[in-house]
Amino acid sequence: MELKEYLNTTFPGLILKPSLYNQWDIGLHFEFAQGMYQFNDDNTLNLDMFNRVYNQALAIFDYLFSDQDEIFLVTNVYHLKCLKDRTNPIKVYQCSIKNKNLKFNIRQTTLPFVFDDEEDADEFYTSQFFLKCNNSDIRYLSLIKAACNEDFPLKPKFGRRNGSYYPDVFFHKRFKKYHFFIYDDRGCEVIANNKETIRPLYNQYKNWLGEYDKEKIELLFN
Repeated sequence: MELKEYLNTTFPGLILKPSLYNQWDIGLHFEFAQGMYQFNDDNTLNLDMFNRVYNQALAIFDYLFSDQDEIFLVTNVYHLKCLKDRTNPIKVYQCSIKNKNLKFNIRQTTLPFVFDDEEDADEFYTSQFFLKCNNSDIRYLSLIKAACNEDFPLKPKFGRRNGSYYPDVFFHKRFKKYHFFIYDDRGCEVIANNKETIRPLYNQYKNWLGEYDKEKIELLFN
């Protein structure tokens, strides 16, 4: 089953882009490293904060996915229309796939720019890549760290071209039917089509919920 058909069946109307939580009624929004800041007083990067971010992101991921889970690994790459190469998935798949034969299973489709409210939206388009695989087939820790490192000179990091937007990577568990998305070092989103599938996650990590959304999420689960 192709990704589009699958999403239309399980998450009708959903657009894979940042702010999944705001598009869907059932979800969780977590904030990483609450009370910590990206920079120290001397303006150096606060590596303790980033280690906290990585550990929290990985804890949520490990709670949601086991090694043998079948997943969709989906990547949005945002290209300037003036660039000729429309098929390069940058470093997301080249560096993260353990079984190199799986690269032949990567599928790609071209979509309108998902940030259609941006002033320069007409200058971009979205290349969406997706791979159906097992969680054990990918180096997910590297992907998690790269997603968290979006705005900072830290490695690993997804490549991007001058003038383009940083890629977005989404993890979807097919049979449990939920999405996990790290938007950057500040936090992540989890949405599901049944709240009972993510209730255990809510119970385990409710102290990490974003303060702005906490009341709404607690009403949903209580």
